[in-house]
Amino acid sequence: MSRGRTAALLLVLALGVLAPGGCGSDDDERGDRSSPGPATTVIRAWADTLRRGDVKRAASYFALPVLVSNGTPALKLSTRAQVRAFNASLSCGARVLKTSSAGRYTTAEFVLTERPGPGRCGSGTGQRARVTFVVRDGKIVQWRRVSSDPEPPGTIA
Repeated sequence: MSRGRTAALLLVLALGVLAPGGCGSDDDERGDRSSPGPATTVIRAWADTLRRGDVKRAASYFALPVLVSNGTPALKLSTRAQVRAFNASLSCGARVLKTSSAGRYTTAEFVLTERPGPGRCGSGTGQRARVTFVVRDGKIVQWRRVSSDPEPPGTIA
């Protein structure tokens, strides 16, 4: 396996995206809502607020500065205006299906929904998306979209 693929596999494992029912998981599909961790509570509140179309309040769940990546290289957002613009750019709302945690990383799987505001989710409605978060002191300090279909362990691409 090449050094790049090995590093990518190690990163995926470190983020815990291959263990959706792992330690600290919160799985709505099974109706398990018992004692979600603090990161899951923040992630749910953010997603619920954005799904209602309240971009300003959704942005309040983010720390300054924050690193974001939505299929792009990581961007450092340093102002409230930048964070509001980032949240406004997310044309879909999202409902949390489940979360899993590994260390400081919490990965949430969402089902995409329509939401009030400019733009439309369109064909994205009903699709799944995954985002890995780092939450510190009740605020999102990293928001990174990750693959919705991670390769199973041992797969060589």
